[in-house]
Amino acid sequence: MNQPPLIEQVTQTMALGSKSFATAAKLFDPPTRRSTLMLYAWCRHCDDVIDGQTLGEGGTQHQVADAQARMLHLQIETRRAYSGAHMDEPAFRAFQEVALTHHLPQQLAFDHLEGFAMDTRDERYNSFDDTLRYCYHVAGVVGLMMARVMGVRDEAILDHACDLGLAFQLTNIARDIVEDAENGRCYLPRSWLDKAGLRSEQLADPQHRAALAPLAARLVSEAEPYYQSARSGLPDLPLRSAWAIATARGVYREIGVKVQHAGPRAWDARQRTSKGEKLALLVKGAGMALTSRVSRPQARPVGLWQRPR
Repeated sequence: MNQPPLIEQVTQTMALGSKSFATAAKLFDPPTRRSTLMLYAWCRHCDDVIDGQTLGEGGTQHQVADAQARMLHLQIETRRAYSGAHMDEPAFRAFQEVALTHHLPQQLAFDHLEGFAMDTRDERYNSFDDTLRYCYHVAGVVGLMMARVMGVRDEAILDHACDLGLAFQLTNIARDIVEDAENGRCYLPRSWLDKAGLRSEQLADPQHRAALAPLAARLVSEAEPYYQSARSGLPDLPLRSAWAIATARGVYREIGVKVQHAGPRAWDARQRTSKGEKLALLVKGAGMALTSRVSRPQARPVGLWQRPR
């Protein structure tokens, strides 16, 4: 059976895997959008593999029970992609295209894989800085790679891109606390749990929602200065890219607001933005992108977590 063209496969991956970002991705110019879809497909694939999905495609699919073996597979295939070798898996063909076209540093790709390795090791996070370190690997690095796809090379501007990834992931953690707990994972700092009188194994229990809600709200509040920093990076992006990023920023930030406002009911249903809300945020993002052409950006807030250089 013939496979659909690669661009169709990665477009479907985005549509199914991230409805929040799929709307914003349509705003990029065609070359940037293509690279964005290619990068997302690889990130999504790596995540699925670590969560126990199959490797390969078609008749070559096979289940690998050992998480460490799955991690090694991703590392080997990523190195092969950088070497220019022929890639069988669509996600790695996609990644090879974007990585070699935009000269993405290998260190960034392997920093991203380290985030998945942290999950395979069942790491626990004692402090908020530990949580931010995880956020850096799974999302901040993606912000750095995306910024490079958009032509950014200035380290100060890359800081803003990383901050947006951190904000996105903090929002995701707040939204998904219960779902993650059901899968045996907890990204909340242990110090926060101790102060609230909670244990990680209790987080999926509905009777603890009242104690859990303030911790989710705190995560959302902690994300805010990172969202603020991300806005300051818009003037240095091409206009259409600024529009896309401003829209994505608005969509994810609104999800956090919903989690915060829902309180103990935040996990009765998955928090998301409606089509109408996305449209309104798209319009608002356009205004923010246009304003960024003429307004002077604010300095990066003092005291934010600093990515490794």
